[in-house]
Amino acid sequence: MRSPVTHNLESTWRNICKRPASVATRKNPLFRAWRNGLLLRKRLNQSNVHKMIRRRSARADIRTKIGCHSFRATGITNYLKNGGILEDAQQMAAHSSPRTAALYDRRNDEISLDEIERISY
Repeated sequence: MRSPVTHNLESTWRNICKRPASVATRKNPLFRAWRNGLLLRKRLNQSNVHKMIRRRSARADIRTKIGCHSFRATGITNYLKNGGILEDAQQMAAHSSPRTAALYDRRNDEISLDEIERISY
């Protein structure tokens, strides 16, 4: 099953990887192993993906601890904020239940700038 991605994400990913963009599948994993400077078809194991994301987020001066589930939560939250429905988010994330997809909905975690400005010094 192919995972759908937006055109902006596909374009961004192409620029980041400097290789033709494609949608991740079982035969073409999103995070692939490297050996001797060559990108292999073999998928990176979960531990190495997590370490890579942590290294790159540290280099980008992102202080929040992030991982693969952060990307999933961002995607689901963004989709729902833009009028998507939970059942469709469930299908896109390949979850068996809408309750599982709802765990990644971070819309209620955001605090508006107006709320922050209520703090007085």
